[in-house]
Amino acid sequence: MKTNSLSSFSVSLWLLFTAVMLQAVESAKGKYAYMLFNELFEDYSNALRPVEDTDKVLNVTLQITLSQIKDMDERNQILSAYLWIRQSWYDAYLKWDKDKYDGLDSIRIPSNLVWRPDIVLYNKADDDFSEPVNTNVVLRYDGKITWDAPAITKSSCVVDVSYFPFDSQQCNLTFGSWTYNGNQVDIINSLDSGDLSDFVEDVEWEIHGMPAVKNVITYGCCSEPYPDVTFTLILKRKSSFYIFNLLLPCILISFLAPLGFYLPADSGEKVSLGVTVLLALTVFQLMVAEIMPPSENVPLIGKYYIATMTMITASTALTIIIMNLHHCGSEAKPVPRWARVVILDYMSKIFFVYDVGENCTSPKREKEEEHKLEGDDGCQRRHKEVRSHLSNRNDDCDLKEKLNGNLNKSYGIHGENVRETVNCCSCYKMLIKNIEYIANCVRDHKANRAKGIEWKKVAKVMDRFFMWIFFIMVFFMSALIIGKAA
Repeated sequence: MKTNSLSSFSVSLWLLFTAVMLQAVESAKGKYAYMLFNELFEDYSNALRPVEDTDKVLNVTLQITLSQIKDMDERNQILSAYLWIRQSWYDAYLKWDKDKYDGLDSIRIPSNLVWRPDIVLYNKADDDFSEPVNTNVVLRYDGKITWDAPAITKSSCVVDVSYFPFDSQQCNLTFGSWTYNGNQVDIINSLDSGDLSDFVEDVEWEIHGMPAVKNVITYGCCSEPYPDVTFTLILKRKSSFYIFNLLLPCILISFLAPLGFYLPADSGEKVSLGVTVLLALTVFQLMVAEIMPPSENVPLIGKYYIATMTMITASTALTIIIMNLHHCGSEAKPVPRWARVVILDYMSKIFFVYDVGENCTSPKREKEEEHKLEGDDGCQRRHKEVRSHLSNRNDDCDLKEKLNGNLNKSYGIHGENVRETVNCCSCYKMLIKNIEYIANCVRDHKANRAKGIEWKKVAKVMDRFFMWIFFIMVFFMSALIIGKAA
């Protein structure tokens, strides 16, 4: 029991001793750091370039880490991004021997105490020209300074919306010194591309790379070269949102336009359907125009909307013309021979347009009409026979004599009975004239009705013809936009 208590007591003493020693070491390092800071910055100035020889170039290593894409404003052509900017360089006046300071090899001090390169974003599109964030810098004993600073940048980006919503964009981030030329400060790429290891996935854009290129440009104002580093952000739009909210409704609405030709002409809704579809597409077109920049490049989906609206306008105009054909009455001219042959004989069979009671194999209605025409021909023949029989009589006297002689021979009828028989024949002639008049009226009525039926059938065949034509057009336009997207 005593042995266990002694061992635990010794362990406690050892832990206490270790803690005291660590605190003493930290106190010693803090003391050395304070001494080092006072000695380094006693005669130091952060206003001048920290080189021993003014003709010597100071190299600044630049590294950009893309953390997040905050916004892509296509209309104003501005890219907002959250970056981590790392700059490192060597300061000739901030060196020390670490052995003199108990092995202290680095300290962290505010960045505004040391000289910093004036590297800025050339294509900045922000109204706020505030100073960089005053984060601490890491100062090493050999004079190397590393400055990590976060930044939310707004840069101008030329947006090409020709293939929206299946477009890809390339936005440049150009960093360079604002006042120092290439003979004073040179910029070196830390990596061949921007660092994307800590990138937060964006809901609208995919990152396909961020290559970095160093450029040395001589401007017209100055003869000295000015180096810069350009990071090209390659973006690919995620089009699922726009497909389901802009493109797919437009395709479904455009397929309604050909169905307007299938509606019966007497329904009174053919033109209303076309106008309604046209207004719906106009609303979608305005939605796309609100988010697109006002440029000469019309987006792909905008071209599809315009083509569909043109098609629907043409279909509505054709519907009005076909409705006029449908409502041609008895006052209209007969169907031309070429239209009867081409439309009624051939196209009606191709598009399966038949009258009531007809089918593709046995046109029953035609047979019934033939029987009716045969019946009408029989009636006409009987009327002709009666008229020819009556025309053979030269006059009423001859008719009276013949009738008198025949009646006397056959029945022995005399006098007043013969006169009554002749009067009956006169009534029979008037009756035949009335019957002919009624038959002519019925015949004219049937001819006018047949003429109207023919024009209605012509309108129906044209409806079917344009319905399939516009269905094919909508299908090919939809396939074309999907093919261009692919």
